[in-house]
Amino acid sequence: MSKLPPPPLLLLFLLTVANTVITIETATATDGQSFKEAPKFYNSPTCVHLPSHDMYWQQAVHVAMTLDDRYLRGSMAAIHSILQHSSCPENIRFHFISSPSSPATLHATVTSSFPYLRSQVYTFDTTPVSGLISTSIRSALDNPLNYARNYLANILPQSLHRVIYLDSDLVLVDDIAELEATPIGDNAVLAAPEYWVMVIDLERWRINDYTTKIVEWMELQKRIRIYELGSLPPFLLVFAGNIAPVDRRWNQHGLGGDNFGGLCRDLHPGPVSLLHWSGKGKPWVRLDANRPCPLDVLWAPYDLLRSPSAID
Repeated sequence: MSKLPPPPLLLLFLLTVANTVITIETATATDGQSFKEAPKFYNSPTCVHLPSHDMYWQQAVHVAMTLDDRYLRGSMAAIHSILQHSSCPENIRFHFISSPSSPATLHATVTSSFPYLRSQVYTFDTTPVSGLISTSIRSALDNPLNYARNYLANILPQSLHRVIYLDSDLVLVDDIAELEATPIGDNAVLAAPEYWVMVIDLERWRINDYTTKIVEWMELQKRIRIYELGSLPPFLLVFAGNIAPVDRRWNQHGLGGDNFGGLCRDLHPGPVSLLHWSGKGKPWVRLDANRPCPLDVLWAPYDLLRSPSAID
């Protein structure tokens, strides 16, 4: 019959268990959502070793995403999918953009689920852009954080030269390093299958001051209404198609349906590396309502939300 460990060891064991429970419980967002801790993912033997403390190492894959309460569950799933399918997950650096209301709380929630994550949170002052936003066909498109990508070159440090911008309602099913390696060419400033998934040359962006050019179109829109669809039209007007191409497998978008009904949609023909639920319907909302679209089951394995029974 096995014996209990001596009292000091037993006490240490109980404290360790308690500390583990506390760590899991602190992965709670400001709206009460609680998330599980994700498994740790390791580099393959062929990966270049990068200093873990250096956030701005140029050889790293740099990913920029926004963080807010409404889409935090989607962000967590996106991060999970990126790490799971990366051959060098320890070489990824995440740069999170948050509004001033709760950047520390949101970042703490993320790092509680991903305690090994190399990440930094930046506060986006939404006041200036809020005065430039015109009402669009869907209220969610009017969130000031949707416009943070216009200011990335100003928000992120000058030492950062290249970044992948990703929306929060997507998952990757392929290695993000392949997307990062997309050639931008000599003339373009970004490569994009759509403006919610972009590989951006930040140096060229800063040199040409594209932020100011986008803002000028937004200012004109406030005076004379010339478009309807949120933050996308200024991008289209400024870059006018002058973007480097990206393989269409990184462009499985529209899975959230249209901007009105959010109806179910099928995959485009061909291989798939990224699934994007752009549109009104979000997979976590439809899954919680027990009305999922067929493709929502492809998002579910990356969901880290803890069930109410697990929380109790």
